[in-house]
Amino acid sequence: MGNETLPPDEQDSPWKKVLRLYFREALDFFFPEIAQVVDWTKPIEFLDKELLKLAPTAVMGKRYADQLVKLHRNQGPDIYLLIHVEIQAVPEKGFAKRIYTYSFRIFDYFDHHATSIAILCDGKPHWRPSHYNVTQPGTTLNFEFSTVKLLDYRDRWAELERSQNPFAWVVMAHLKMQETRRDKLSRKDWKLRLIRSLHESGYNKTDVLNLFNFIDWILGLPKALERKFWQELQAYEEERKVPYITSVERIGYDRGKIEGQMEEAQRSLERERSLILRQLTRKVGAVPDHILDRINALSIEHLESLGEALLDFESIEDLTNWLNNQGE
Repeated sequence: MGNETLPPDEQDSPWKKVLRLYFREALDFFFPEIAQVVDWTKPIEFLDKELLKLAPTAVMGKRYADQLVKLHRNQGPDIYLLIHVEIQAVPEKGFAKRIYTYSFRIFDYFDHHATSIAILCDGKPHWRPSHYNVTQPGTTLNFEFSTVKLLDYRDRWAELERSQNPFAWVVMAHLKMQETRRDKLSRKDWKLRLIRSLHESGYNKTDVLNLFNFIDWILGLPKALERKFWQELQAYEEERKVPYITSVERIGYDRGKIEGQMEEAQRSLERERSLILRQLTRKVGAVPDHILDRINALSIEHLESLGEALLDFESIEDLTNWLNNQGE
């Protein structure tokens, strides 16, 4: 599996990092029918620079873990599969159109059709974009793409626990992040449980550290519970004599986290707020200053909730009512 350590301080999103480290495992886990047609003896090429050129102007700067990957097929002519992966955290009205736009630009640039797939990480059970259709006089366009919904794995928990695919831990951590937004003590317990499970999985030290970095990011804790978590994890690792995380790695990790935690949290909050405000403007029109002040005061958890709720808004009154119900 992973043959390099996942640094905790890179600027790319942890979703993007874990996809790069375990891309084959991601396809095996989420899209096995695609993984079966790939020749995994040939190198994987991540086309980051090309993707940057192809990105629709409207989505530049948004928090997507877009990946454009060139792979070889294992049968037939030497054809490349250009797989465009979307990690979609917040429901977006124009999502299917964006996927189509990417697909067309990939074809125009490479003269190869792309295989478009999406991993939907949002909390809306009924939001399942899978096609983009356009009908004009004499012309019809039907564009379909494959998706997986992480919420669907809630009923497959035992299967996740039995799996040896690293993305089982990624999915479990994501689901517990959603379930424990309002219960940080439970989040701490689940975080420790997942890390213990990692240790007992038979993974090597590198894989444990890579997956830990993702789990630690997605199951973030308040400072007091963070200290408690580290104390319990250290006791566990000392008991099992496997100090993978709480030894040398912990020293550098802790220093970087202490120095950068508040700054990164603020940047994350600003990015989330900027995205939500753009979506609100498209949905209900210009937002008055006094309501903007209330939105600017929301925590990251409330902003994420607003990102899901705004899909149902039809007016400023809907937004005001939602804010009034948040117990600011």
